[in-house]
Amino acid sequence: MRLKSLRFIWAAPLLFASMASAQEPVKIGMITTLSGPAGYLGQDVRDGFKLAMDEEGGKLGGVPVQLVVEDDGLKPGQGKQIAERFLNEESIKLFTGIVFSNVAGATVPDILDANAFYVSPNAAPSNMAGKDCDKNYFVVSWQNDSLHESAGQYATNLGYKTAFVLAPNYQAGKDAIAGFKRYFKGKIVGEIYTKLDQTDFAAEMAQVRAAKPEVVFQFHPGGLGITFLRQYQQAGLMKEIPMVVAEPSMDGVMLAAVGDIALGLKVSSHWNADFDNAANKKFMAEWNKTYHRPVTTYASQGYDTALAYASALKATGGDLKNADAFREALRKADFQSVRGKFAFGPNQHPVQNWYALSVEKGTDGKPELKTVGEVFKDHGDAYAAECKM
Repeated sequence: MRLKSLRFIWAAPLLFASMASAQEPVKIGMITTLSGPAGYLGQDVRDGFKLAMDEEGGKLGGVPVQLVVEDDGLKPGQGKQIAERFLNEESIKLFTGIVFSNVAGATVPDILDANAFYVSPNAAPSNMAGKDCDKNYFVVSWQNDSLHESAGQYATNLGYKTAFVLAPNYQAGKDAIAGFKRYFKGKIVGEIYTKLDQTDFAAEMAQVRAAKPEVVFQFHPGGLGITFLRQYQQAGLMKEIPMVVAEPSMDGVMLAAVGDIALGLKVSSHWNADFDNAANKKFMAEWNKTYHRPVTTYASQGYDTALAYASALKATGGDLKNADAFREALRKADFQSVRGKFAFGPNQHPVQNWYALSVEKGTDGKPELKTVGEVFKDHGDAYAAECKM
C-alpha cells in the first residue's frame, strides 16, 4: 500500500510553461519532520531552503530547481518509504531535510546506496561521521557530538565543577551526552536518558534536586524542550541550579514560548540572529520580511544547505551525470555561510567556530539570545579520523 504523506512542491512559477528547449529543473527531495510538537523544526528547514530558492526566482546557482517536500512524521519507517519512492518513481538524485537522527539512520543509507547525494541540514549521527562516512554524504549543520562539545566547554569556561546531564534515548541524545562529557572538565553527578515522546519530567526533576549539581545540561529539541523548561521552572529549579545547553535546547521558537523563564540561560551555538556579517544580515532581512515568525538555527541551516547545493549546481551547470564533478564542487563549500567562516572537514562535516550566547532582556524588554563570546575556533569533530573514503 502506498504511503500517504504531506507533500509540497516548489519550482519557478513559469517553469513548466517554458519552451521545450529550456533546461529541465533539477529535483531536490526534502524529507523532513513537519507535524507534531517538533514539526516547526522541519518547517524552518524547509522555509530556510525555500528562501534561498526564492531569492533566485526558483533557481539555485542559476539552475532551475524543483523542491519536492514530504513529512516523515518523525517516523523512521515513513522516512525510508518516502526515500524509496523519490528514488524509484521520481529518479531524484539530490536529497536533504532530515531533522532527527533516528530517521536519518533508517533513510540516508538507502539514498547513498542508490548513488544519490544527501546534504544534511541538521541530523549528523556519530557513526556517519566516522566509520560509516560516504563520499556522497555531506553535513552543513554540525556533527551531533560537536554542538554539545561546545556546551561542555562553555560550562567548563564558566567554572562549574559538577553537572547533571539528560537527553532522549536515541542516537542524537547519546551523541549529545557523549559530546558534553568530552569537553566538560568537572564531574558528572547524574545521567538520565529520557523518552523521545516524554511529557512528564517530574521524576527527573526530583533526581536533579537530590544530586545537587552546580549546573544542568539537557538536550530536548522542539516541543520536548519547551515542556522540559516549563517543568524545570515549575519545580523551582531554575533559580537553584543554572543550565548550560546547546542551541537545540533553546531556539527562537522555544524562547518565544517560555519567555522570561529562560532569562540567564547559557547557550552555545555556531549561529545567532545577531551575527554581523553580510550573508546573515541578508538572510535575516529576507526571513523577517517573508515569514513574520521567530527565526531558528534550523532555518539558517536550511538556507545554508540550499546555498551549498547552489554552489555545486553553478559549478556544474546542473549536470548530475558527472557525479565526481558535482561532489568536488560541493566539497569546495564555495558559498557565504550565514554563520561566517565555513569549510568541510575530511569527513565532509563542518569545521567552524562555536559561540557563547546568553538569554538577556532586549531593547524591547523581551528576552533574546545575545552573542557574548567565543567557545571554539575552527572546531571539527571527534570522528573525522575514523572516516576512510
